[in-house]
Amino acid sequence: MILLEFHNRIIEEALTSRWEDFNEFPEDKIVPICMNAADFDGTLYRLSNPEGDESSIIVSISLSWFHELEAHGARAFLSGVYGALVTDAEDGFDFSLRVSVPQLTPEVIRSVAMLRRNCFAAVFEKFFTLQKEGKSEAPAVFHYKDDETFYLNVLKDRVTVVFSTRFKDDDDIIIGKVFMQAFADVRAKNPSAPQVLFAPRDPPAEIRDLDALVGDNVGHVSFVLFPRHIADDKKDLTINLIHTFRDYLHYHIKCSKAYLHQRMRARTASLLKVLNRARPQEKKEKKTAQGRAFKRT
Repeated sequence: MILLEFHNRIIEEALTSRWEDFNEFPEDKIVPICMNAADFDGTLYRLSNPEGDESSIIVSISLSWFHELEAHGARAFLSGVYGALVTDAEDGFDFSLRVSVPQLTPEVIRSVAMLRRNCFAAVFEKFFTLQKEGKSEAPAVFHYKDDETFYLNVLKDRVTVVFSTRFKDDDDIIIGKVFMQAFADVRAKNPSAPQVLFAPRDPPAEIRDLDALVGDNVGHVSFVLFPRHIADDKKDLTINLIHTFRDYLHYHIKCSKAYLHQRMRARTASLLKVLNRARPQEKKEKKTAQGRAFKRT
């Protein structure tokens, strides 16, 4: 299985190319930039030069559910992560960073490219800290897409994450079941892995009374994270993996369907070749040396 990247490749390559050009040709003019990009879940980015200053780049992000993150301290968390890079948000965007091309480093570039990941991390970090401190918090539902949600709840011994995702086709739910069974098989071999549950249509008990997504073509994937999964040396990897899970699931469902279609087309082509070889040949009329036709009796 392929793990999706945790950062935005477009942002990373755009910043890296200008930083490398500056280091190689410091006397040349930095190439200006005005670029819009999007991520799998509808996250929008904009890279531009402020007031015609090519040596500075503003990176802005727009999330339709950023106001829900703000209620859990996302803006303060991002300010703590990016420090002096934080600037006033551009019109139409929720959060902006301003970087200086001459002062860029590979670490800063990767951090800026992980802006979306850090937006997710704000709320996960909060709930992980609450669990470590033995505190409680009301369950939260985040509408991170127009028709999809994820749920977070903290208990004394665990943090529960439930993704409610909509499948466009009935076949996707069947493939999703097979895909999720692989997670259960892994946990049978490795008991320290997080518990993963898949509930098609019927939501888990934790979210039945909350504003979570329900419906016939809705699947609910639950992760049960124990203290060993959110320890200081594991929490970053946990956040990296879990915040991309929805895109990871749908990506592999689409890949599975593409693979099945490819095999079916190959099988159909093979059967057509067999049928063509089995087609009876037409009998040719035989003639004598004088050109008269005759039939054997």
